[in-house]
Amino acid sequence: MTSKKPYYVSIIQCFFDYSTVKVLVIRSMLVGTLYRLLQAVVIVYIIGYVCVWNKGYQDTDTVISLVTTKVKGIALTNTSDLGLRIWDVADYVIPPQEENSFFVLTNLNITPNQTQSRCAENPGPGSTCSSDQDCKRGLHDSRQNGVQTGRCVHFSESEKTCEVLAWCPLEKKGDPPDPPLLSEAENFTVLIKNSICYPKFSFNKRNILPHVNSSYLSQCVFDRVTDPDCPIFRLRDIAAEAGEDFQTMAVHGGVMGVQIRWDCNLDLDESRCVPAYTFHRLSIKDPENNVTQGFNIRFAKYYKNEVGKETRTLIKGYGIRFEITVFGKAGKFNIVPTLLNIGAGLGLLGLVNVVCDWIVLTMSKCNKKCQKYNAMKYEYVSFLFTYTYSYLYIFTFF
Repeated sequence: MTSKKPYYVSIIQCFFDYSTVKVLVIRSMLVGTLYRLLQAVVIVYIIGYVCVWNKGYQDTDTVISLVTTKVKGIALTNTSDLGLRIWDVADYVIPPQEENSFFVLTNLNITPNQTQSRCAENPGPGSTCSSDQDCKRGLHDSRQNGVQTGRCVHFSESEKTCEVLAWCPLEKKGDPPDPPLLSEAENFTVLIKNSICYPKFSFNKRNILPHVNSSYLSQCVFDRVTDPDCPIFRLRDIAAEAGEDFQTMAVHGGVMGVQIRWDCNLDLDESRCVPAYTFHRLSIKDPENNVTQGFNIRFAKYYKNEVGKETRTLIKGYGIRFEITVFGKAGKFNIVPTLLNIGAGLGLLGLVNVVCDWIVLTMSKCNKKCQKYNAMKYEYVSFLFTYTYSYLYIFTFF
């Protein structure tokens, strides 16, 4: 008669046991076809989308960028206020340099020969009067042009307004000229110099590509079809690329967006990493609601007259502001993201078994042939612990 092994021996032996999964092969045209089809879908997703299309085998980095601009062009105007005048880059680029943007003057209203003196305020709420009692000395409003002196004076033969201490004569009111005074601005060109860096990969490049030299820059103009590598852009072409008419936009001004996209696959040759340019209008164009439309700024040019008194020419300038945005992503092979994406994809293959098992078990409820699979898949065993053995097992385990 063999002696029974102590309970603790069986417990110790269980730590040295190895168990494996029992595999059942179901010969079914329906389930087998579905199983292979789902496997194919998962494999195509892993290889086609994750690895090839989404480049899941690469580590990625975002771009760091620097942009500078240089505008060139000359325009000629002949007005009653300024006479015959040449406008060069120092006149129409205001301010001379900005970060990731530039402004080009295209139209203007001019108020010449202003001096610090007294004159009648423009008619409007708070300025129209009938006597001096309607004007408050020292009152100034940010929506008016100066500080009231307390006197009510004639603005015209039929209208009186409060006198103000201001730059007189006051700024001319009215719509800007149409067509715009600087209509020749459509032929101005801008050189956009853009340097980018992907610090994770120690990769640097600029949009003036290696084959571009001084003689090439002196004559090239960007064209998406014939000359896509030229970093010099004609303002009219930028507006046309955005679906806008430059002359129409130049009357009241507006804001244009220039996007430079650097998407680089650093597993390929460095020469294939080139910028892609796109253009669009940022300022909203609404024919039905044209209040404060466009874009304008005010600036003045100061002089001393013959007697030494300071005078100025006030200019309300309308123009187009160009905002330059640089974005992009670079990728390069790295074993870590490769294994992570492949591992995550292979984990989806486990879902194929779950789906097929669920279908077969569902079918077994209404199909007697599938009940055999259900019986072989699960075995139910009843096992009872005595109170003492349960207590000893738990105590020994901990």
